[in-house]
Amino acid sequence: MKEKITAFFNKVSPWFDKLGTNPYLQTISGAMMSTLGPVFIGSISVLLIVLLNFIPGMKELTAFTEILSKVNQMTIGSLAIYITILMGYHLVRKLDNKEDPVSAGVISLMSFLIITPSGQMIDKTAGIPFTWLGSQGIFSAMIVGLVSASLYLRIKKKGWTIKMPAGVPPMVTRMFEALIPAILIGILFIFISFLFNMTSFGSMHQFVYSIIQQPLKGIGGSIGAMIFLSLLQQILWFFGIHGTNVIMPLVTPLWMAMDVENLNAVQAGQVPPNIVGLAFFSIMTFGGLALGLVVLMLRAKSKQFREVGKISILPALFGITEPVIFGMPLVLNFNLAIPFITNNTIALILAYFLTKMGLVARFIGVQSIFGLPVGLHAAVEGSLSVIILQLFIQFILSPLLWYPWFKHLDNITYQLEQEAAKLEGQS
Repeated sequence: MKEKITAFFNKVSPWFDKLGTNPYLQTISGAMMSTLGPVFIGSISVLLIVLLNFIPGMKELTAFTEILSKVNQMTIGSLAIYITILMGYHLVRKLDNKEDPVSAGVISLMSFLIITPSGQMIDKTAGIPFTWLGSQGIFSAMIVGLVSASLYLRIKKKGWTIKMPAGVPPMVTRMFEALIPAILIGILFIFISFLFNMTSFGSMHQFVYSIIQQPLKGIGGSIGAMIFLSLLQQILWFFGIHGTNVIMPLVTPLWMAMDVENLNAVQAGQVPPNIVGLAFFSIMTFGGLALGLVVLMLRAKSKQFREVGKISILPALFGITEPVIFGMPLVLNFNLAIPFITNNTIALILAYFLTKMGLVARFIGVQSIFGLPVGLHAAVEGSLSVIILQLFIQFILSPLLWYPWFKHLDNITYQLEQEAAKLEGQS
């Protein structure tokens, strides 16, 4: 049975590897990761606003609160703008690093703004509403960025550019080379904007949000979908396929948009609408729950496991678990397959129902920062209950889930070591 399963995954492994290295998926992943700075600053602004409202005598600092609200609006509330630019930039770098990614990013932003409806301010001046610049415009930003950058590269490869004579500074050359692609792509998105204005949707943003983003949220934004994706990710990891690279680019935009909805609700003094999200997944599955295994390894009978545990414990406290994944190893180790594949899912289910029952605070949507130690990694959500839950999962639940499987393997390995020592002594 093991041989059949392994043979099956050996056959499909090239397909998953190809999916994980797909330039479009890598672009989505890279663009989302690059927004960490603005998202973190905006998240901290929301946290400070909440604290100012709770601390006696601090509500009077309205000027400071207004500044923090503006910071949040210009970061998280404008996330789609950052994503549009980064999509164009990263895709050009992935597909052809000889081309100018900055020009592609600027053209992507131009295209996004062309399809974005404008509005009228109270004083009758024109303006762009933030409606489509935040979480509701994320999927539009992704589509526009990918399409715009792809067209930019196609036009450049066709040679439809203004050629400058030798000796012209490279900066000037790049500027003129991007002119015709910018004009052609701009005309295309003007036409697209015109067509959507003629429909009942009124804009491409509304179409994408209604037809793509909202339905995906209903399907992929549920705990059931998160459980399925968690299991699939760990199964891929078990067979040596980088499950994170395959799964996360597909769901990060959706889950991050849900986190942004939570942050906006918290700033408005409302209860976060979503229990799950990217922050929920990242914090509750910290390090793949391998820290519990490392803790057990420190007290193992087997000298081999104790040594791996000593090497792995410090990185594992910071969520870096590759030493134990490949040092144990966990990959293709059928003795530990069940906990390796299912532990994340068990943690997610527990966290979901504790949150649903109100025993743990809902995540406000602040993105956790990779590399922070356990406990502090969860502190960004601004709730003691979330910190306690992460510590409970890592230091109590995780060792319990690993224990029966690891104990069996430890006994077997210890006996083999003793037999090897006897044979060595006899020789």
